[in-house]
Amino acid sequence: MQTIPAAPRPTPKLRRPDIPFHEGPIPRHWFGGSALATHMVNGLNLLFPDGERHFVKSVRYFRKAIDDDPMLAHEVAGFYAQEGSHAREHQRFFPILEEQGYELDEFLGEFRHSLRVLQRILPESVQLAGTAAAEHFTAIMANHALESRFLDDADPKVRHLLLWHATEEIEHKAVAYDVLQRVEPSYLVRVLGMAVASLFLAYWWQRGTRLFLRQDGLGGRELRAERKRLRALRQDDTNVVRDVFLRGIAEYVRPGFHPWQRDDLHLAEAYLREARMA
Repeated sequence: MQTIPAAPRPTPKLRRPDIPFHEGPIPRHWFGGSALATHMVNGLNLLFPDGERHFVKSVRYFRKAIDDDPMLAHEVAGFYAQEGSHAREHQRFFPILEEQGYELDEFLGEFRHSLRVLQRILPESVQLAGTAAAEHFTAIMANHALESRFLDDADPKVRHLLLWHATEEIEHKAVAYDVLQRVEPSYLVRVLGMAVASLFLAYWWQRGTRLFLRQDGLGGRELRAERKRLRALRQDDTNVVRDVFLRGIAEYVRPGFHPWQRDDLHLAEAYLREARMA
């Protein structure tokens, strides 16, 4: 069994971001005026509420197996609280999107159905392994968001939603992985979970993005212009999607991997101080 690092091991803490979504309009293309940048995030946002609930469920399957590790059990309780809060806050953004004219119900129904299928056909250990892998992906996104400040061009309310979420993804990024190593330390199961998470996230993220682009009526010529605008928004040559999948997979499949080998807790702490949520 892999040893869980003694540090940093932060305890996930429940915070309430109190985002005033309905105090003033949020632009349709709220990310620097770019439809593509906006809808890449909107598409991901659609996955969070039900995805986070699935993550909690996959960890909860094994709650009795960690009762003899009080520290890990305490971290798991914080993980439940944070993920539940993320699900609620991201779902609060859905009415804003619907007020902007976007149809979401069919997509959300299909996404929920796909999660139910996974829960029915995959062993509980593989579902947990998929959650641990997905948490590594979200931790990489969080690191990018907090370190590169590429969200500085976003609407302030949406920016706060995303950066608050990012800080907590960093705080609890190892919890599902540590539970997995405790109950099913098989390398094969870990890698199988990564394969499931990679394919599932890639498929539904691009579908969510295309849902919004299609409803905006953006075709080939418009998308080429949007890609140029997206490149202009980047403050360096960072490609978040590329790093999430390529770097994320390469890191995760190393035999000795652990999420806290990249200690970026200081990024989370800095934003929490900035937002007066520390």
